[in-house]
Amino acid sequence: MRGLEAALARRIRREGPLSLAAFMALALHDPEEGYYARRDPIGRAGDFITAPEISQIFGELIGLWGGELWRRGGAPEPLILAELGPGRGTLMADFLRAAGALPDFRRALRLHLVEQSPVLRQAQQHALAAAAPTFVASFDALPPGPLLMVANEFLDALPIRQLVRGAAHWRERLVALDAEGRLTLADGPESPALSLLVPAALRAAAPGTLVEIAPAAAALAASLGERLATQWGAALFIDYGYYPSRAGASLAAVRRHAPAALLDDPGGADLSAHVDFAAFAATAEAAGARIHGPITQGRFLAALGAEARLAMLAAGAAPAQRAALEAGLARLLDPAQMGDLFKVLAVTSPGLPTPAGFA
Repeated sequence: MRGLEAALARRIRREGPLSLAAFMALALHDPEEGYYARRDPIGRAGDFITAPEISQIFGELIGLWGGELWRRGGAPEPLILAELGPGRGTLMADFLRAAGALPDFRRALRLHLVEQSPVLRQAQQHALAAAAPTFVASFDALPPGPLLMVANEFLDALPIRQLVRGAAHWRERLVALDAEGRLTLADGPESPALSLLVPAALRAAAPGTLVEIAPAAAALAASLGERLATQWGAALFIDYGYYPSRAGASLAAVRRHAPAALLDDPGGADLSAHVDFAAFAATAEAAGARIHGPITQGRFLAALGAEARLAMLAAGAAPAQRAALEAGLARLLDPAQMGDLFKVLAVTSPGLPTPAGFA
């Protein structure tokens, strides 16, 4: 046992078992041994691939989506353009290129990137240097003012907790040590207080039922809702997840595009869980924002004109490039691939018009 695994074991011996949320936060973001502190995980040579890396059409359509909403919403200037978890900067590069077709919109934008990983910040700076990005560590560090925000595959990486229905109350699944001192999962004691954390529709579930909750996602939804209730703004979230809330475990580890054991080699694999869009939307709405969706990614991109954009790009492309463009978009739209699993949710200020794609 070495590195972060050994540090976690020492902490558990000293303080007791950890919540899965605490384990995820350390495994992903420990400054020295965390997953995002040490690597660029995106692409064929990494552990996973995201929609912007599959097709340029994805970011381009979102850029035009933002410009159209800005225009219909009164065209405030300047406009803070923020992305949560910008990856390599690919989505934002495509967004800004498309925004160039709307000169007034492009001039209004002031780019802010919410990123903790030093490795990915370097990649983003390289990709987006012409846009002079400002880096911040969290949503709450964004400056006040009109806001347009995008978050693709950001919510799924936020730490989650798992609660299991016991005989009378709920108990929490924890990261503990087995008899040999290795990391293992164990259930804590039943507690009436834990029932309050479970979505109301699931509290009376049968013993053994497991529910995942995302405190960090709820905190973001509350902060975002409070901001949009009093300031012009819109946020677009694209992620894999479900609606309405449901029971079941989805937390998983991925290494080199294949499933990995959850507790093996902390910091060496990506950790993520499916997003409960119902819980996120309800929290943002309760804080004062307006909710649109969620709808499937396939439906959203199709409504924005994905096929028309493909035809434009393919018209002047060589056969191999045309085939790649067609395959990439098909992967984003196909219900059997990313089209249905991925959902799209818009959160806006109450006075803004319904965004494109959500009519």
